[in-house]
Amino acid sequence: MLNLSIFAERLDSLLFDAKLNPPAFAKILGCGRATINRYLSGTKMPTVEMTVRMADYFQVSTDFLLGLEEENHAKFFCPYIPFRERLPQLCKKFNITKYQLQKKTKIPESAIYNWQAGRTNPTIESVVRIAEALQCTVDCVLGRETEFHL
Repeated sequence: MLNLSIFAERLDSLLFDAKLNPPAFAKILGCGRATINRYLSGTKMPTVEMTVRMADYFQVSTDFLLGLEEENHAKFFCPYIPFRERLPQLCKKFNITKYQLQKKTKIPESAIYNWQAGRTNPTIESVVRIAEALQCTVDCVLGRETEFHL
């Protein structure tokens, strides 16, 4: 389960360690200053793509950034691929159908269908639910971990 305040604290700590202020970080990520401020105040969760961009910038796992792991386990991360491509890889790797995934995660069938068709992308909350259901990391779900990249 995601906790916005833990994510906000992690991000604030990473910014402090990097000696970056929110406006400078917003410029690096190509987003608005207000977006970073909402993340830091714990009022907004980033998109999957923004989460990956932040994790890549700080060279941390998405699980660490989101507060799902206590320590960052430094490793090489594969580039993020669109979720419509990753979803069939996950199903194959974990020997699960999209229907079974939907039942385990209680994510609406229409959402999974739209991800598969490339119409929408999952929220970071949905990705965390998938990781919990598959008993793996968020980085695994996103295809960033080398040992799980197909």
